[in-house]
Amino acid sequence: MDVEMADATEQASGPSKTSKVPIPTVVVDENHPFELETYMANYTGRIAIDRLVHIISLAPSIAPQALQLAFRHIQSLRDPALYQVVLSAYEQAASLGSVPLPAVNDIATVDQRWVDETNAKNQNERMKLEVELKTYTNNMIKESIRMAHRDLGEFYKSVGDYTTALKHFTKSREFCTTNQHILEMCLSVLEILIEQRNYSHIPTYIFKSDAALDQSTSVPENSKAPVGTKAKASAERERYQTKLDFAMALSQLGQGLYDKAAHSFLKLGPSAKFDDWAGKLVAPGDIAICGTLCALASMSRSAIKSRVLENETFGVYIEHEPYVRDIVEAYMSNRFKVVLELLERFSTRHYLDIYLSSHVHDLTNLIRNRAIVLYFQPFSTIKLDRMSTVFGWSVDEVERQVVSLIQSGEIQGRVDSQNKILKAKQMDSRAQLFAKALKAGSEMQSANRKLLLRMRLQQADLVVKPPKGQKPESAAVAPSSQMSQISEFSPLNE
Repeated sequence: MDVEMADATEQASGPSKTSKVPIPTVVVDENHPFELETYMANYTGRIAIDRLVHIISLAPSIAPQALQLAFRHIQSLRDPALYQVVLSAYEQAASLGSVPLPAVNDIATVDQRWVDETNAKNQNERMKLEVELKTYTNNMIKESIRMAHRDLGEFYKSVGDYTTALKHFTKSREFCTTNQHILEMCLSVLEILIEQRNYSHIPTYIFKSDAALDQSTSVPENSKAPVGTKAKASAERERYQTKLDFAMALSQLGQGLYDKAAHSFLKLGPSAKFDDWAGKLVAPGDIAICGTLCALASMSRSAIKSRVLENETFGVYIEHEPYVRDIVEAYMSNRFKVVLELLERFSTRHYLDIYLSSHVHDLTNLIRNRAIVLYFQPFSTIKLDRMSTVFGWSVDEVERQVVSLIQSGEIQGRVDSQNKILKAKQMDSRAQLFAKALKAGSEMQSANRKLLLRMRLQQADLVVKPPKGQKPESAAVAPSSQMSQISEFSPLNE
């Protein structure tokens, strides 16, 4: 457990950084719509403050409105330090000078009375919980000690002290007596890691949760347990599994593993299975956007059709963000100009998502590149001006994009810059056939030489047999004194 507690300090240090591309200042206007009130109605608790701070930092044009909402949300929590976090973000946005912002006092004021009362309540609550833990520890009541550590972890989490909260949650592991207790501890730690966006440590606790879940919900096949018991175990597993799958998808997205993240998002269960995580950590619309963009950036069109468009469970998530379906349908029907226009129009929504923000640039580039490759596949020759009409770019921009894909090896072709034509490389099928035959012959010759060598070794009795009772493995190497005899039998010298 000392290792877990040491990890906890590292895990609370902050979110991991995966993107090297700086996030631009986000514009909110008619061409890039964003309804702040509607968006924030999907979130509660501390995640709402985190998202509002993110919005203040990236979208100065709506920073005053976000500041007012943040001040309103803070008083529903118990962490007065959030006032300073929000004010720091607003002051930093104002100092950039891209958009003139009104003074803080003209928008909202800090409720100092609420701050003092909340600090006093937190102090009393902390002392009470610490006394309870000390009492239970002296009495050696194992279950009570576990619950005291759990309550202290929840308390420190609510006041924003994630380092201490993680220490108490991991410490409670020593006093867990059932797999259900371990599972609850892991889920509590996962909540903190997700809020901190510390993606690299999330898989560790997912694997621990999986192990505890397997043991707590397993019912032997030959057991005489009632049918209802098995159904209950299955429902219990599904309830927790959706949370674990979401945590894994988020971890993979955060680390830039878009293909794995797409599969994880698309296999999520219904949103009702998220229980208290819905709104507290994620909204259904977030899952629809993240899953769809990752799928478009990494999956084939047949997979997108079966896993996205024909997936009824994921379709329920898409209903919360209808434009997502428009993007997918345009992509499937080769209307790539519409795809790129929709991605640009709703880029504000994507950049203002705290999980997706640092990956919007990479995902957009991947989707654009795959669209160009897909469009060129049926052609042996195509004019760049025709491609410019399809993608809505200038001819020079199309040429630049195509040359980049040729250099990266994604398009096998060459560009005639004078006539503005893209030509596919003409492959000599006869040369390919000869090369394939030569490769197959070389592999066959190598295999036969190895087989002949083994036969000669067996004839010379140079194969060492394993002792009795040991599982037979590959033949051991002959002793060095006998290796000199191999050469006279080896076919390599013939």
